[in-house]
Amino acid sequence: MTLPQSHIRHLEAFDAAATGDSAPIRTVTGSSALVLDSPHSGTSYPADFRFACDLAELRTAEDTHVEKLYDFAPQRGVHWVEANFPRSYLDANRNTTEIDLTLFEAPWKGPVETDPAILSKVRLGKGLIWRTTDDGLPIYKRKLAVDEAQARIDNCWKPYHAAVAQAIDEAYRQHGYSIHINCHSMPAVASRSATEYPGEKHADFVVGDRSGTTASRGLSQLICQQLSSLGYNVAYNHPYKGVELVRRYSDPGRHRHSIQLEINRGLYMNERTLELTEGYAPLKASLQQLVDKLLQTDPRSL
Repeated sequence: MTLPQSHIRHLEAFDAAATGDSAPIRTVTGSSALVLDSPHSGTSYPADFRFACDLAELRTAEDTHVEKLYDFAPQRGVHWVEANFPRSYLDANRNTTEIDLTLFEAPWKGPVETDPAILSKVRLGKGLIWRTTDDGLPIYKRKLAVDEAQARIDNCWKPYHAAVAQAIDEAYRQHGYSIHINCHSMPAVASRSATEYPGEKHADFVVGDRSGTTASRGLSQLICQQLSSLGYNVAYNHPYKGVELVRRYSDPGRHRHSIQLEINRGLYMNERTLELTEGYAPLKASLQQLVDKLLQTDPRSL
């Protein structure tokens, strides 16, 4: 069943004069217990970004085409949330405390993360606002104003998180449980400044539930088994366990499950040109089978 166009809404939080005419996020209201969100596939680069590195290099940060891989989902009644802004401008999968203090021309006004495990990504230049590309190249040749960063939080992070929270709440209200899949892609080989494991060859999929804290292990294993049955190499919680969006909106004890799902970009695209390859169609068919499986799954029985 195709949802009516009225269910598709754009949240007009951007200041058009500063950032162009693209809304920061796109949401589709569903009728099922399944929520998908794609926080890193945005390609609308705001005018106030003022980055200094090469755009082609910056675009390697995107989870390119992830929104296309799942574009069938709303027609199946799945709730959908998608960021239009790029991850390097503001990473919606980070907490607002994950601040790189070296970026700013003045002291930061808010709280700052102190957990060493979380700060490891900030030190790599991958905090809430990125300092470097995945290959370690500086994104800016200037210091950012504190108010500039706060505007990104107000205009991008807050509406994105509000939309994800609303979708999960609605799915849970309607069904008594929710399954939230945080949709990502990863390079075939880890870049030198992207993770704690530079140069590692990635599996086809990585299923992450923060070591069993954001979803029932039964649900996570169901996803692993489904993908494995289709011939894919699947890793569990390595090297990606899941970050802020699954942490913040999960409560498996109350049947609110969140899982981060990473897809190897080599399965469906040319990582140099960003063009889709012949692997795109069969991968998308596999994702359709996974989504259909999840739509038929009540995690309370696992």
